[in-house]
Amino acid sequence: MHTGNHYKLTEFLFWTRGEIFALLITATVPTVLYRLLDWKWLAIPWVPIAMIGTAAAFIVGFRNTQTYNRVWEARQVYGAIVNASRAWGMMVKDFVAANPEATQTQVHQQLIYRHFAWLTAMRFQLRESRTWENVDKSYNKAYRRSHAFTIPERETTLADELKKYLSETDLTYVLGKKNRATHLISLQSSHLRQLKSQGIIDPFNYLQMENVLVGLYEQQGKCERIKNFPYPRQFASLNLFFIRMFVFIVPFGLLGEFHKLGDEFVWLNIPFSVMVTWVFTSMERIGENTENPFEGGSNDVPISALSRTIEIDLREMMDEKDVPPALQPVGQILM
Repeated sequence: MHTGNHYKLTEFLFWTRGEIFALLITATVPTVLYRLLDWKWLAIPWVPIAMIGTAAAFIVGFRNTQTYNRVWEARQVYGAIVNASRAWGMMVKDFVAANPEATQTQVHQQLIYRHFAWLTAMRFQLRESRTWENVDKSYNKAYRRSHAFTIPERETTLADELKKYLSETDLTYVLGKKNRATHLISLQSSHLRQLKSQGIIDPFNYLQMENVLVGLYEQQGKCERIKNFPYPRQFASLNLFFIRMFVFIVPFGLLGEFHKLGDEFVWLNIPFSVMVTWVFTSMERIGENTENPFEGGSNDVPISALSRTIEIDLREMMDEKDVPPALQPVGQILM
């Protein structure tokens, strides 16, 4: 997530520099042929180009609206996870009353730390690569290098992170499963049932805590739906085809328009064609990089930072002193 007031123009130009170079070539070739070789037949009427441009603008606007909705839904889901996590911490502290006090503290820690493990497994699963994602495209990698930020889940392993929160038995069990987050909530439920049978949790409170776990399953399912079902490929492909078609023919349509002003004005076709087509290609790229809100891009939901926020809140609920610091933006990007 970008935390600045806005992207600087230099950032945007750097991010799209490859496209700009391609647009410059696309505009220069027909202009040189038209002006120096007198290939006047290259000029085509502007009206059909404008019609294609209108269609491209509609499809780009539709895509960007839908991809923004995906990001906003993802942020709402993680907001619900934050709230449910705080409720879980409160219930663990107030509803679980073991005797003696040392045992109670240990049980509280097991339930809270296992929740940290669930958050960790969730973010690692959501950062896994999919074939339709864009985070590893060359221009996105270059942007990450230029701003010196990384994807936290690629800097360590899930096993190393889970060791901080789970017993050896739980760790071995969870790592043997495919969907680790799902089985961590299952372990929580089994632990609650055991505590109820021992009389440590009241049956009514047990039901309330189980409802929180069910709610976490629901939010996990929403995240998995967004992660595993991409923006429909037919719409993404149509958007790409329309934009490329429009970008290719714009220089041919502007040739005649600038020639009306005089022979030397034809050279203005190059900068103006680049500017017009850059607007469309930039809008298309923004939509592309907003499609997948969990992949680890600069515009994604900062699930690593949100997970750390939850951990800080719950550790402070348990009056722990060794509380990790909140994650800070690097290069104005918060992960």
